[in-house]
Amino acid sequence: MDTDFYRIKRLPPYVIAEVNAMRHAARRSGRDIIDLGMGNPDEPPPAHVIEKLCEVARKPDAHGYSQSKGIPGLRRAKANYYARRFGVELDPETEIVVTLGSKEGLGSLANAITAPGDVILAPNPSYPIHTFGFTIAGATIRSVPTTPDEHYWKSLEAAMAFTAPRPSVLVVNYPSNPTAEVVDLAFYERLVAWAKEHSVWILSDLAYSELYYDGKPTPSIMQVAGAKDVAVEFTSLSKTYGMAGWRVGFAVGNRSLIAALTRVKSYLDYGAFTPVQAAACAALNGPQDCVEENRKRYHKRRDVMVEAFGRAGWDIPPPAASMFAWAPLPPALQDMGSLEFSKQLLTHADVAVAPGVGYGEQGEGFVRIAMVENEQRLRQAARNIKRYFQSLGINVNAAQG
Repeated sequence: MDTDFYRIKRLPPYVIAEVNAMRHAARRSGRDIIDLGMGNPDEPPPAHVIEKLCEVARKPDAHGYSQSKGIPGLRRAKANYYARRFGVELDPETEIVVTLGSKEGLGSLANAITAPGDVILAPNPSYPIHTFGFTIAGATIRSVPTTPDEHYWKSLEAAMAFTAPRPSVLVVNYPSNPTAEVVDLAFYERLVAWAKEHSVWILSDLAYSELYYDGKPTPSIMQVAGAKDVAVEFTSLSKTYGMAGWRVGFAVGNRSLIAALTRVKSYLDYGAFTPVQAAACAALNGPQDCVEENRKRYHKRRDVMVEAFGRAGWDIPPPAASMFAWAPLPPALQDMGSLEFSKQLLTHADVAVAPGVGYGEQGEGFVRIAMVENEQRLRQAARNIKRYFQSLGINVNAAQG
């Protein structure tokens, strides 16, 4: 019997899984691993959100199938969020669908709108679902840069001029995972105009919309006039409210794309557990001081990490947003490569990071550091890394200079 399945053989080895397996093995052996690899929030959701979950879960009629597109109250709550945060009006019935996290939404939409052989433009490096969701659906990926400079626009124009068939979808992700780069509203205005000119759909991943620093709120592509003609946007409660395991996300925007996603999901799932959706309503409609507190927490961790790792001999550019730092390998260890460096850091410093090559070949030479441990643990990680560098004979003071 043939087990060489078409979609499975299109997927390359997931190199990040190699480091994850080493981390699990180390922890099973009793080692204290400081895990900065996975973007898994370490703080629980606000108390009122958990209370709402428990309240609704106690109701006898709350345990049946829910609604695949999301309960009406949750779709209205998301519309209210966009209105107050971005000044954008959305129709909860036709322009919003609830997803099982933004990752599922992106993957389901890829299956809804992609035919085998379609060409998709996706950033490199990028979060794996941005490429592999379409790869699973049978598409071909053409990479474009992540950094939103003039080279980015030249790459888009070259892709449209020299690719056959012409690309039909562009994926964008700002604040970027993994690079933490950000854009302003002018970027989205130019992007929407470009998409209309070339008849390209835009899928915008805005999962880190509320984790911005230095007083510059992250814009939404939906703020651009006419964006709904060509774009949908994905968001999530995972990072904003510490609800990663709850799997609540949203797609909003173009009615045709939302309808396609809604139809595919109707065949695949019955939606999240109703008490989870009710609690998500409480998160969006309730007090928002927790969002600011969460942002301040990650901002402080960023500053501590950059300062402590710098003193250890590893200079890391401070990210402007997201819960990640995109860190170049120390110059003395560049030849090691990101995967081997990640393994060595885990083995000799008890610190787990994600190898940049796991996010695409353009991620080589970097690692992604998730700020998901408290300040004390970040300082401990820096001390461990410093000892590892010293064991290699790396001059810390020279590295800082």
